[in-house]
Amino acid sequence: MIHQYKLGGMNIVLDVCSGAVHVVDDVAYDIIAMFEDHSKEEILAEMQNRYLNKDGITEKDLQDCYAQVVSLKEDGQLFTKDTFEPMAGELKQKTSGVIKALCLHVAHTCNLNCSYCFASQGKYHGERAVMSFEVGKQALDFLVEHSGTRHNLEVDFFGGEPLMNFDVVKQLVAYARSIEKEKNKNFRFTLTTNGVSIDDDVIDFANREMSNVVLSLDGRKEVHDRYRVDYAGNGSWERIVPKFQKLVAAREGKEYYMRGTFTHANPDFLKDIQQMLDLGFTELSMEPVVCAPGDPSELTDADMEIVKDQYEKLAELMIQRRREGRPFTFYHYMIDLTGGPCIYKRISGCGSGTEYMAVTPWGDLYPCHQFVGEDSYKLGDIWNGVTNLEKQQEFACCNVYARPDCKDCWAKLYCSGGCAANAFHSTGSVRGVYKKGCDLFRKRMECAIMVAASGMLEEE
Repeated sequence: MIHQYKLGGMNIVLDVCSGAVHVVDDVAYDIIAMFEDHSKEEILAEMQNRYLNKDGITEKDLQDCYAQVVSLKEDGQLFTKDTFEPMAGELKQKTSGVIKALCLHVAHTCNLNCSYCFASQGKYHGERAVMSFEVGKQALDFLVEHSGTRHNLEVDFFGGEPLMNFDVVKQLVAYARSIEKEKNKNFRFTLTTNGVSIDDDVIDFANREMSNVVLSLDGRKEVHDRYRVDYAGNGSWERIVPKFQKLVAAREGKEYYMRGTFTHANPDFLKDIQQMLDLGFTELSMEPVVCAPGDPSELTDADMEIVKDQYEKLAELMIQRRREGRPFTFYHYMIDLTGGPCIYKRISGCGSGTEYMAVTPWGDLYPCHQFVGEDSYKLGDIWNGVTNLEKQQEFACCNVYARPDCKDCWAKLYCSGGCAANAFHSTGSVRGVYKKGCDLFRKRMECAIMVAASGMLEEE
């Protein structure tokens, strides 16, 4: 399978199953488009009709270009067959029972009242609560016990707002550090925060212990304050931006992400990206809102077209700033054309419900944070382990080849079948597909490949 498109003044050809990316001229682009469905004679005749004697192109040039396409196919860089499907289930089953990451919901409460919050203002459709040290300690012990021979373990402090239970966060990190050597483990921690409670103590601790900090900022003040308000209805932008700037400066501009959400109110999210850049932030992420159908913040079909145009303009801005020596990172455009994720990751996806789980303040286990509160998806708890084996098996069998709608999609080995939670909330099945999400993902990948390819060409 191949995918061809034109973007940023380039003709780009992606060979899906090998991962090879080719930037080609018009002649090669058109030959490749006809290659599988036409004979050599038909292709060359059509190329002569289109290009012969234009810009000095000769018949030999056309024949040489055709030969190069044939050579790329023989070298496994074009029209590569898909040989991965038979190993899809087998690869995921090999890691069955081995957990590498937990999302600790240390606070099912929040000091903001964001109307678009998928977690129901941190309560996850349940009661407000905070995690005790005893529950968190058991969660870390559970992770160690079920991590097999894995050395590096990931723990994300999440909420609600985790800084509303900051003392327990500090105690849990201290406990994890105390057992690392004995258990032959290395804990890597992440903190996701809305920033309201950041102070010097938080900054010092985060810079010492957190491998990454995710900071929630929606960009422009008027956009951010539309949804991200406190319980009195006051916007939070002016309170949190100086704190974010101080934290990022203390981290020397590394190992953080500004994470924004765009909605029906701001499909023109590039203006929010530019606001973040003007504030001095360069590690950025903007996510489409996840909400129930009919919600006022839901992206409309008209919004989707605006968003896709914004992705293209974002790619152009990234290339421009890179050339000016002012680069920035956009999370969804991070792609390595020389290697990238291993085939296991490409086939199996994020590992929710198998390698990765979320833990509630009460110690219940769920496949990921977006399933918390869905009673049928409770997997078990941190004392008894996974007891809902049937539901876990549903996730163990959930790979890119388990979704019929992914069969003919050129992006399937980049998204690995997409987000199971988004699929569930939009279709009722973890094996479904969130069609709007798929549409945006394909556009992001086209832009990401274009940005990476342009950079590699400039280095030559």
